[in-house]
Amino acid sequence: MYLGIDLGTSEVKALVIDENHEVIASHSAPLSIQRPHPHWSEQAPELWWEATEYLMATLREKCAQHWPAIKAIGLSGQMHGAVLLDAEGQAIRPAILWNDTRCAAECAELEAMAPELHQVAGNLAMPGFTAPKLLWVRRHEPQHFQRTATVLLPKDYLRYRMTGKKVSDMSDAAGTLWLDVAKRDWSDALLDKCGLSRSQMPTLVEGCEISATLDPQVAARWGLNASVVVAGGGGDNAVSAIGVGRGLAGGCVYFARHLRGAVCGDRCLSSGAAVGGTCVLSRAAEPVAPDERPC
Repeated sequence: MYLGIDLGTSEVKALVIDENHEVIASHSAPLSIQRPHPHWSEQAPELWWEATEYLMATLREKCAQHWPAIKAIGLSGQMHGAVLLDAEGQAIRPAILWNDTRCAAECAELEAMAPELHQVAGNLAMPGFTAPKLLWVRRHEPQHFQRTATVLLPKDYLRYRMTGKKVSDMSDAAGTLWLDVAKRDWSDALLDKCGLSRSQMPTLVEGCEISATLDPQVAARWGLNASVVVAGGGGDNAVSAIGVGRGLAGGCVYFARHLRGAVCGDRCLSSGAAVGGTCVLSRAAEPVAPDERPC
């Protein structure tokens, strides 16, 4: 049995599936967005965790027979959000979400400071991304910026709460504008442009890798084995591409908003860099000849 948790913008969703990918049970918990000023969009990270705790209790009751057999957890979630933690691991301020547009001026500033941005990060600066959000905080909330010990993405805050480990995956990290997509590692130069260092960044893993195991106290509270592992997971755009591609069996989908490229059945994933977007996806091990492509 496997447990999946998706931190969306409007709700947290969770489901239990078996080894044949059949859904055993699912449930969701609504979230609200705070907009204290025009162009702002924020959520309290603690509310994400409260919703997750509620979902675990609900699913445990819904599928009591299968619940103890869960052996791994997969995470996905809304991308680009900035969760700022202090040295004690506490949220300093509400998370600034992907659809927050307050930092347009900081985008222009970042482009001017880092002309190599597109080449290194694979994206142009836009208000949705994480890096300009931190420039905004540095300028307008210096007291919060100075206290920032760690910057996490939304789903990775849930991982931190359930494992105690500060980890992210490549697809979500690509949406920060701090990832060197060719090296699949944080760019010290781009971080420095924002007044940050890699010591404030989560450890990086591939989405299919084990990132951590459940904290024993969390496992006991949820009624799960302490050996349950948590996969690296991915940002919502990346995992949607994987999920749709898996079900196509030779079909083709084109993702136009965030990713330039195609998902062609189980043959290949995006053939180019992201455009104004988020995903770092591997190419197929073997190239597909043009006349063999289903699209």
